[in-house]
Amino acid sequence: MNHSRWKTLRERKLAEGFTEPADVTEARHEIRLSMALAQAVHERRTALGLTQSELADRAGLTQAKISRIEGSDTVPTLPLLAKLAKAMDASLNIALDGDNTQVTFTAHHSDVA
Repeated sequence: MNHSRWKTLRERKLAEGFTEPADVTEARHEIRLSMALAQAVHERRTALGLTQSELADRAGLTQAKISRIEGSDTVPTLPLLAKLAKAMDASLNIALDGDNTQVTFTAHHSDVA
């Protein structure tokens, strides 16, 4: 089932009074957080013109770890996030406000790799 069809079915069930179990709602929220971080890392890395391997070298990580972060396959620790931000010469900004999650990297200097 493609995403748009799934979304339509979900919206119809919710309109009919279906209530999603709390654990499913929580899992969906955690996935959104992970995906927001993954997108922010990917966008900053590509803005710098870096490969995953180059970013990994800068951060003292492996390319596989960068791939897992960008693929939303892992939840990084705060020290790891600090390494990433430093390696990308940026500040990591995370805004959590209910269902509205924003994750961005703000460059410290010009984007010269």
